[in-house]
Amino acid sequence: MQTIRQLKPLRKAIAALKAQGGKVAFVPTMGALHAGHMALVEEAKRRAEHVVASIFVNPKQFGPNEDLSAYPRRAAKDSAMLSEAGVAVLWMPEVEVMYPAGHATNVSVIGVSDGLDGAARPGHFDGVATVVAKLFNQVRPDIALFGEKDFQQLAVIRRMVADLDFGIEIVGVPTEREEDGLALSSRNVYLTEEERLQARALPRALGAAATAIEGGGDVADALAKAEASLLESGFQSVDYVALCDAATLQPVTALTQPSRLLAAARIGAARLIDNVPVMPK
Repeated sequence: MQTIRQLKPLRKAIAALKAQGGKVAFVPTMGALHAGHMALVEEAKRRAEHVVASIFVNPKQFGPNEDLSAYPRRAAKDSAMLSEAGVAVLWMPEVEVMYPAGHATNVSVIGVSDGLDGAARPGHFDGVATVVAKLFNQVRPDIALFGEKDFQQLAVIRRMVADLDFGIEIVGVPTEREEDGLALSSRNVYLTEEERLQARALPRALGAAATAIEGGGDVADALAKAEASLLESGFQSVDYVALCDAATLQPVTALTQPSRLLAAARIGAARLIDNVPVMPK
């Protein structure tokens, strides 16, 4: 595996891969890799002849009171995991390479970015869209893979790719979970042992709400019960529990189309997100 930190060598390496024939699949990450990231790599290997991954902790998607400085960084371990998985190129630029002096362009995707995490974390999705647009222009993949755990992020990227004619196939990969249902996340390392046990309430609350809604139950009542369950289980606060159209992420009050049940809640030093599909019968 080649590890590259400058743009010119990256483009040379990508050109060499494409000269060999076949597709290039791209897995962008912020590092602190876990089985969820590696599932993206495995899916990339099934869909393309060459896999490129990136590790870049993007400062533009962190708010002023968020965990940029504390975000887990373990480049050596992450690099070894990617190499063992068969990644051809690891793109690992410094901030100064990604955002050189004078950088003044911001990518904003309205609509799908407005509510949910967009409301709870102002500016977050502008930072996501900006860095992903740059990464796509740098790597120029045929396919890019993202986890469905960050479902709103996936929707933002799909909208941006369609609007800006990137010509990249965007693949959403189902959420990887622990045996007790908790979604794998780099932020799970912030949880104490007790908080980790309490965090199991998040997937359970979503599952119960999804079952109730799919069974014809009142949407507002199911959402309220899910929020109350989280607070009773040890979460300090709930940013949102919402049922949204799976494509537009607009809130829905009745289950008439494929939808997504999404939640974000805070426990200890962690803000956890999760989502599940909800389908009409």
